[in-house]
Amino acid sequence: MAGPDTLQGTSHTDRPRLTGYAHGGGCACKIPPGELEAVVAGLLSGDRPGDLLIGLDDGDDAAVVRVEGGRAIVATADFFTPVVDDPYDWGRIAAANALSDVYAVGGDPLVAVNLLCWPRDVLPMELAKVVLRGGLDVARAAGCHVAGGHSVDDPEPKYGMAVTGLADPARLLRIDAGRPGLPLSLTKPLGVGVLNTRHKATGVVFPQAVEAMTTLNRDASKAALAAGVECATDVTGFGLLGHLYKLARASRVTAVVDAAAVPYLEGARQAVRDGYVSGGTRRNLAWVEPHLDRGGLDEEDVLLLADAQTSGGLLVAGEVPGAPVVGELTAFDGTAVRLR
Repeated sequence: MAGPDTLQGTSHTDRPRLTGYAHGGGCACKIPPGELEAVVAGLLSGDRPGDLLIGLDDGDDAAVVRVEGGRAIVATADFFTPVVDDPYDWGRIAAANALSDVYAVGGDPLVAVNLLCWPRDVLPMELAKVVLRGGLDVARAAGCHVAGGHSVDDPEPKYGMAVTGLADPARLLRIDAGRPGLPLSLTKPLGVGVLNTRHKATGVVFPQAVEAMTTLNRDASKAALAAGVECATDVTGFGLLGHLYKLARASRVTAVVDAAAVPYLEGARQAVRDGYVSGGTRRNLAWVEPHLDRGGLDEEDVLLLADAQTSGGLLVAGEVPGAPVVGELTAFDGTAVRLR
């Protein structure tokens, strides 16, 4: 669904296609997880200040620091290349994705600053204004202030936010808090990655993907906390399999996925069959493969489970009202992720 457009004399047909100015799209343009882990390995001494409640150790979604007054500060940053052609929708998606990192650790976003990279000699600045408007509108819907930011003249357009939030240090959602016997819930359907790849290649718009990506994870986070959940992460560029592997590894458990229970957006399976699979998705699968038991599933199903998501839902170790249960955590048996 397109939003307000401040450009004069342009339409959806003659306006520049933003996805054509980027080598990748959305969270699929992340540095591959294996390469990223190799870069950050050894950056910490092994000891961390006692007030740093969540840091770099296990790849949680945001940093959390205890402060005076029985509160904790949540800090995160997220930005990416265009995932859709509509500038307003791209702004909304990027903001929802950045805010999700705060929700994924159980926090409430307080203030955000924009991060904008723009090819100012190639794309009109009026288009950048529409992107920023989309981000502002989603932040306002989340009750989060937006106060300035930083911009860079860049050959590729990129947009996102650095977000600061607040949390209760005694009620956090952590990636390392999974325990055997807990069910696994997924709060949004998968498939935005393959639909976005199809959109980039063909220009066809998929409103169901835009709706999913612009839906805040606020309600899911609050429902998880109300249910006493302690372990969660959001599903973004590393796909369900990648984020599930990180959770299982950090919690020292085996994650078992009931593939038939995983929800998908309409058109996602057909997009895989037609070959609209991003390089990021294939890199996700290659990274998880040594720790994965496919359980006899075919390539189509496994690629969908590895699909690089943008602004995906929460993966929760526990039950969340309204969210399907897609598997369970069991005692570690030598394999991090098992499919059935």
